[in-house]
Amino acid sequence: MDEANNPAVGDAAADDGLSGYELAKKALQDARAKSPKRRSPLGKPSLDETPRNKSRRRWSGSGPDHRDPQSLGSLVGRLSQAPGWQPKVGAATVINTWDSIVGQDLAAHAKPTRLDDTILYVSAESTAWATQLRYVQGQIIAKIAAAVGDGVVTQLRITGPQAPSWRKGPRHVPGRGPRDTYG
Repeated sequence: MDEANNPAVGDAAADDGLSGYELAKKALQDARAKSPKRRSPLGKPSLDETPRNKSRRRWSGSGPDHRDPQSLGSLVGRLSQAPGWQPKVGAATVINTWDSIVGQDLAAHAKPTRLDDTILYVSAESTAWATQLRYVQGQIIAKIAAAVGDGVVTQLRITGPQAPSWRKGPRHVPGRGPRDTYG
């Protein structure tokens, strides 16, 4: 293909006798001048769009700033509000503030052992206290809901004291365990 048949090459060659590099540079400048201003991919203005603002500080002054070190309490507070943390915070609150939720009298005779899903497991010191807790479990759940919110605890599993286990170690013989006679 010759230069006479190609209009782009013919126009470029006729353009003031510039070299190929100079023609490419001029074409790029013309294209930039004709195109609208574009933003960077991050949505920030490009360097040629932002005016130099000399009053903008790049350091933290004497007042509080988001770049200053933050206290651990504020970090934990924001983390506890994040999705998925509310049930864990509620469970910890129930177990740690058990005395103030149910009162000193009940707390002296019963302790929460764990919270699985919405079931709170409570261990009483005697079978009599376990029976008493079963009678007032509706009131206990209402007190817990008032303290930490609805839905954290929906059910109580109350157990009495545990009997000693004869099962010791990983290997054991099935059956009733030690008796008076072994034969």
